[in-house]
Amino acid sequence: MIRIDEQLFQGPHICLGPIDHEKDAEVEARWTHDASYLRLLSLKPALPASPAQIKKRYEAIEKEQEQNNLFYFTIRLRPAELAPEAEEPSVAAQPLIGFARLDRIEWTNGNGYIQIGIGDPQDRQQGYGSEALRLLLRFAFGELNLHRLTVQVPEYNPAALRLFQKAGFVEEVRRRQALNRDGRRWDLLHLGLLSSEWEAGNERQ
Repeated sequence: MIRIDEQLFQGPHICLGPIDHEKDAEVEARWTHDASYLRLLSLKPALPASPAQIKKRYEAIEKEQEQNNLFYFTIRLRPAELAPEAEEPSVAAQPLIGFARLDRIEWTNGNGYIQIGIGDPQDRQQGYGSEALRLLLRFAFGELNLHRLTVQVPEYNPAALRLFQKAGFVEEVRRRQALNRDGRRWDLLHLGLLSSEWEAGNERQ
């Protein structure tokens, strides 16, 4: 059951927010110089990007968002502790640590794909991805009323597999030896989650 007063874009440690073209481009460009990060996210060859190239990518994302086939959020780290009388900093002022996106949405069928990335290695395995995924699922199923979500995960990314399986995603398709990385072939897994399964998981929590 979803409560109307529940925070939609904010969790205990992170929040989902919009793009800051100037600050975020610098940060994300730095991430692209980490080949391992790019390989965890994309099936394309790993290529570093400049801040100017990242800004162009942001412009393309925002144009696509206008067509309602893409919802893109930055993942930002909230302050660890705030005094009771203190105001929380604006979302744009909070450190960028990753992104979360819903795309390839088929409104007629209620289908969509999701992707989550955490940029710096020291920010991974801290629970931020799990928290971002919970917020993204609530937005997708509770706000957009989608029926099912799909995620693609390379076999060589066991951390992502654990993340999505823990959230209730189940393996639906395994494209055997679809990826060629580091001198060997890897499977590409497609995992899916239905809105009814997400709701049942929430009730058990």
